[in-house]
Amino acid sequence: MVIVIRSSKLQLWVAFVYSIMCVSIAFNPEDNYLIDCGSTKNTSVNNRVFLADSAVNSNDPLTPENILTNASLNSMPTNYSDLYNSARVFTGVSNYSFSIKKQGRHWIRLHFFDFNHPKFNLSNAKFSVSTQKFTLIKEFKPKSSGGGSGSGSFVREYCLEIDSDRLVVTFSPFANSFAFVNALEVVSIPGELIPQRAETTPHEGFQSLQKQALETVVRVNMGNESVSPQRDLLSRSWVSDDAYLRHNVLPKFVSNVSAVNFNGTNVTDVFAPADVYGTASVLNSEHDPHTNVNITWIFEVDPGFQHLVRFHFCDIVSRAPDLIFNIYINSWIASRYFDLRVHTSHIPGAPYYMDFIVRKSDSNQLNVSIGPADLTEVYPTAILNGLEIMKINNSRGSLDVLDTFSSKSSKMKVGFIVGIAIASFIIVVSVLVLFLLYIRRRKLAHIAHLKAEDNEVAMFSSSKIGYRFPFVAIQEATGHFNESFVIGVGGFGKVYKGVLRDETKVAVKRGGSQSHQGRAEFRTEIEMLSQFRHRHLVSLIGYCDERDEMIIIYEYMENGTLKDHLYGTNLPCLSWRQRLEVCIGSARGLHYLHTGPTKAIIHRDVKSANILLDENFMAKVADFGLSKTGPDLDQTHVSTMVKGSFGYLDPEYLTRQQLTEKSDVYSFGVVMLEVLCGRPVIDPSLPREKVNLIEWVMRYQTRGRLEDIVDPNIINEIKTESLKKFRDIAEKCLAECGLDRPTMGDVLWNLECALQLQGNEEKSSSSNGDMFSQVTLSDHSHSQTSVSTTQFSVGDLAGASMSKVFAQMVREDTREM
Repeated sequence: MVIVIRSSKLQLWVAFVYSIMCVSIAFNPEDNYLIDCGSTKNTSVNNRVFLADSAVNSNDPLTPENILTNASLNSMPTNYSDLYNSARVFTGVSNYSFSIKKQGRHWIRLHFFDFNHPKFNLSNAKFSVSTQKFTLIKEFKPKSSGGGSGSGSFVREYCLEIDSDRLVVTFSPFANSFAFVNALEVVSIPGELIPQRAETTPHEGFQSLQKQALETVVRVNMGNESVSPQRDLLSRSWVSDDAYLRHNVLPKFVSNVSAVNFNGTNVTDVFAPADVYGTASVLNSEHDPHTNVNITWIFEVDPGFQHLVRFHFCDIVSRAPDLIFNIYINSWIASRYFDLRVHTSHIPGAPYYMDFIVRKSDSNQLNVSIGPADLTEVYPTAILNGLEIMKINNSRGSLDVLDTFSSKSSKMKVGFIVGIAIASFIIVVSVLVLFLLYIRRRKLAHIAHLKAEDNEVAMFSSSKIGYRFPFVAIQEATGHFNESFVIGVGGFGKVYKGVLRDETKVAVKRGGSQSHQGRAEFRTEIEMLSQFRHRHLVSLIGYCDERDEMIIIYEYMENGTLKDHLYGTNLPCLSWRQRLEVCIGSARGLHYLHTGPTKAIIHRDVKSANILLDENFMAKVADFGLSKTGPDLDQTHVSTMVKGSFGYLDPEYLTRQQLTEKSDVYSFGVVMLEVLCGRPVIDPSLPREKVNLIEWVMRYQTRGRLEDIVDPNIINEIKTESLKKFRDIAEKCLAECGLDRPTMGDVLWNLECALQLQGNEEKSSSSNGDMFSQVTLSDHSHSQTSVSTTQFSVGDLAGASMSKVFAQMVREDTREM
């Protein structure tokens, strides 16, 4: 049914009308106007009664010429199907006027539904909606809107501070057009729902929200579940987060509504219902305890506006002793080391929320992320239960993007005229001095060219790197850094697959402008790699530092990381002999670093994810961004800040900040346990006594039952003598005191013994013809730089398990204390 108002002076007076049923006995709004526009009868929706506006005040004629017709409606939404059977159409400026009993914050919800009617073509509708102080909608055309044709119904929700005893909502159709509305809500809300002020991001202090109008952009429930209005105290709709996730394989969706505890906190179900706090999207790090990726949601917003962003948190699943993580908005850290348990006073299941005001920008996209904190002692985790984004009115008192653009357009016109005048003056002056500048410029250009040539080689003058790639060659190899070529994302930046003109496949690591590692680690890794060439160390192909770029080019491997062949993927399982040969190869690489022709190099980030396998499964140690030059002959250690990966850190280095070659030995011992047991170093999905690999293994070793925890895939092929030799050297590597640990040369010798004890009759082969090469070169041999046309594989670049990528480029978790 559609009711048409033709009078331009009509004012529809709505006075003291409340719905029969309230949302909840816990909150009874003093102002609660629910209007079914154009209807001749009351409509009950979700236990709320919308009154027919035709019956609101019988003394006022609705229009001199009422037209009642049946509208042919499209498919209706389930929640409001009865509400959209009628609409009120305005052909002239008209308004609803509401008597306000309690001043303060109120919801204003405008319901629209795309209808078909023989007399009114919806494509001709064009109108604005406003209140006394704010423009809510300007030049609105339903057919071209996000909620227009094809999308059925849509609701515009606003939150206004009303400081008078009357609210007037005005509908203003354009000439030869009309306005319409299906339903209207004006409901007072608790004063504490919207804060008086909120912190801004980037961090510039706090900004007041008093008297500001807000429009709901999106209200999201995490955990891949939606929440309907009838399950919300304030009749809010919460949509599922799945559609907004950048990578929906990163989070784990959990639901545990019974764990939510509103007792003992200042957060009640006014802020969000238990159905929101009881579901969550959690960083899925169970199978990768060193992950350093973020969960990101992407939302479309109107450019030129500030936005209020509210995060909802509730720990409903965590078993870890700490729940500390980082919160990001766009490229900014909104909260570093956010400790949810501290904010909830360690009350189990207590909800919590945080508000931020995001400064306006020209982008139509707002990204929200959560990710692990870069703290060595904290297990990587992150959780988010709900999110709300609200647009804040601009300086013109408008919430419509057209007002922002029109304001900019006017300023641009004035600026254009002023700019023309200034430019004309500058041109005249420039012509007068152009001749003198011409000669001087030629001289300066020549000098600058010579300086540029000096600077190009100055950065790595002592590195003796064989080839400096021009930037255009890297662009060509990576398809101009096409996103489809991205094979990894790490702390340094993105990693691209590249193919040079000679068909050589390479891995290209490009430092981002926001990289927290920066030019210092860029230089460190290049200088470290340029000092040595060894068959068991990943080879550097070249670098590029043109245009302030930070690009490193590596050889491109095929069989990925050792980690991926031990657990967490569907890659073929390595045999015991293959695992021994991988350990021997990586031990040779580390031994070369520790005893090389120049000063000793300490890798500082030895782990299974940094041991790569080529097409013949030959091991190569990778990722030298954290490497450090060893101590001088008259020194026993290097004093430095703790860096490394969670679970692999030498406890002596961790407590004393004294780094030695034995720190690498300890980390390698942890890798040996991964090789033996085929499981992660930390696995919180297991029972408490099995979470820590080292403690678990040592417990069984003490009981003399080591065979019980060997990887089932290889238990039947290990010879007792080989296992005993391997066990003994691994245990020595993990000694608490560095002086009690063997050197890497000792480790290498014992591993070769373990291989001999396993027996020479075995052959390392697979059905695919992959063979281990028997390496007889000296540990200090300097092989020529060669590039294999092979591929790499890494565990989790954006959090998901991916194959055929270069693992070395993505340091899963670099910690700094």
